[in-house]
Amino acid sequence: MRVWVFVAGMVLGLGLVGPAVAQQQGEAQQNVRASEQYEQLLCTNPKFRATRIAKECGPLQGSQFYDNCVHTFDCHKGDQRPVDTKGLPPSEK
Repeated sequence: MRVWVFVAGMVLGLGLVGPAVAQQQGEAQQNVRASEQYEQLLCTNPKFRATRIAKECGPLQGSQFYDNCVHTFDCHKGDQRPVDTKGLPPSEK
């Protein structure tokens, strides 16, 4: 009897995995679209770009990190610069 209850629970539990995975994939796709929209806005709207730089890099003004922060907002239209992956974890290389 216990085995039957366990098996039934596993079958019911597995039925819940599919919708959860589908929801995660849907959220991931929405995240990718939002990121693409942000990048497009950043590269096509100078005021938006300046506002983001001021918000994220402003506190770093006068420090050695300011130029690197501003560089992260560069838009490389068709001119992809090689990324220095030295020191990055394997998941980001």
